[in-house]
Amino acid sequence: MLSGWRLILSKLFFIPQRWVMAIMGFLAVANAYTMRVCLNIAITQMVRRHAESREYEEGSCPGEAHDMASEAAEVTGFDWDEETQGIILSSFYYGYIVTHLPGGMLAERFGGKYSLGFGVLSTAVFTLFTPWAVSAGGATGLIILRVLEGLGEGTTFPALNAMLARWAPVSERGRMGSLVFGGSQIGNIAGTYLSGLVIKETGEWECVFYLFGAIGILWFILWALLCYNDPESHPFISDKEKKYLEEALGRHHSSQPSAIPWKPIFMSVPLWALVCAQIGHDYGYFTMVTDLPKYMTGVLKFDIHRTGTLAALPYAVMWISSIVFGWICDKMVKRNWLTVTNARKTFTTIASVGPGICMIFASYSGCNTEAVVILFTASMGLMGAFYPGMKVNALDLSCNYAGTIMAIVNGIGAITGIIAPYLVGLLTPDSTLVQWRLVFWIALAVFIVTNLVFVAWASGDEQWWNNTAQDPKKQQEVEANTNQTVTAEVKL
Repeated sequence: MLSGWRLILSKLFFIPQRWVMAIMGFLAVANAYTMRVCLNIAITQMVRRHAESREYEEGSCPGEAHDMASEAAEVTGFDWDEETQGIILSSFYYGYIVTHLPGGMLAERFGGKYSLGFGVLSTAVFTLFTPWAVSAGGATGLIILRVLEGLGEGTTFPALNAMLARWAPVSERGRMGSLVFGGSQIGNIAGTYLSGLVIKETGEWECVFYLFGAIGILWFILWALLCYNDPESHPFISDKEKKYLEEALGRHHSSQPSAIPWKPIFMSVPLWALVCAQIGHDYGYFTMVTDLPKYMTGVLKFDIHRTGTLAALPYAVMWISSIVFGWICDKMVKRNWLTVTNARKTFTTIASVGPGICMIFASYSGCNTEAVVILFTASMGLMGAFYPGMKVNALDLSCNYAGTIMAIVNGIGAITGIIAPYLVGLLTPDSTLVQWRLVFWIALAVFIVTNLVFVAWASGDEQWWNNTAQDPKKQQEVEANTNQTVTAEVKL
C-alpha cells in the first residue's frame, strides 16, 4: 500500500526532488531576506523627518515633493538620529552570528529540514510582532526584537548548505547553489519594492511587517510537507533519481559524521581564505542592502515609492546574473576550461573588483539619478558572480561538514553586518554626497584586500579531513597530517 502511494506521488512530481528542494530553499532564503530588509525601507518612514533648513549646496541634492507617508513621518515619526538608526539596522546581526555554528552542527547531525524550518518560522512570528515591540519599547524594543529575529535566521545558510551537500551533485552545484542562495536577491526585491508600495498605498509602515511575517509562516507549512533531509528519507522520490544521487554523491560524503575534526578545520588555509572572501562580500553587500534606501531618500531625495522601486532594481539584476554566472561556471568546469579552484577564484574576483569600482563611479555621479541607479545596478549585477565563486566553495572543501563550514564562514562574515550599518551612520550624519563617497571608498578597499587573500590561498579541492574516521588512532593521524600540512604551507 505504501509503495503504491509512493509510486503515485513520485509520478505527480515531474520536477526532480532535488530541484523541488532547491526551489523551496530558494523561497526560504527569499522569505528570510524580505523579513530582514523590510525594515531598511520602513525605517525611512518611521523616523521623524525634519524640514530642510538649508538651500541646495554642494554635497546635497534638491528634494522631490513628499508623499503622504513622508509628511506623516515629519509629524509623528520617532526622533532617532543617524547613529541610533545604524544601531537598529545592525542589531539583527548580533543574533544572526550566534546561531550559525549551532545551526550548522544540528543540521549535520539531524538534517537541515527543521533547523532551517523552525528558524524561518520564528523570524516570521517575531516580524509579526514588530509594530507592537516598537510601540511598547521604542528603539530599545525594536533592537531586542531584531536580535531575536537574527537568532532565528542564523540557521538558514548552514542548514541549506548541509542539505545541498546531500542533494546537489558536483556537476549541478553551481546552478543549484546560485538558485538557492540567489533567493536573497528575490527577497531584497520583494522586501524593498513591496515595502515601498505598501507604505505608499496604506500610509502605514506597520503593514509591511504583517505582510512578510504571514508569508513566512505560509512558507514553513509548505516546507514541512514537501522537503526532506536527504534522498534516503524522502518518501516519494523516484527510484531513478535516488539511484542517480547515490552514484553522484555516495563517494563524496558519509551519511552522518560522528564528530567534527575541529583542529584540522581551523588550521585549514583554504578555509580562512574563504572566510576573507566572505568578509569582503558581506561588507559590500550589507552596505548596499542596509543603506541603499537611506542613500536614495537621504541623498537623492526620492519619495518612498520611487525608493522602493529603484532600490529593488539592482537585486533583480543580481538574481538574474547569479543564475547566468552559475550556468557559465558549471559549463567551464564541465568542459575543463577551468579547474574548480580557478573557477572559484575567477568568479569571486569578478564579484569583488567590479562592484567596488561601480560604487566609486556612482558616488562621483552627483545628483545624476539615472547614472547613479545604472551604476548601482551594474554593481549588484557583477556581485552575482559571488554565488558560483566563493559562496559554493564550502561545499568543495567538505561535503560532510558543509553545515559547520558554512556556519564558520557565514557567521564570521556576518559580523560586518554589525559594523557596516553602524559605520555608515557615523560617517554620514548629514547624508551628503561627500560623506557617502568615503563609505564607498572603504567598501572598495575591503573588496580588493579580501579578494587578494582568496586568490592567493583558496582551493576548490576536497580537503583531506573531509572523510576522517573518528577513532583515536585515526585522530592521531589527523593531527600528524595537519602539522605536516601547516609546515609545508609555511615553507611555501
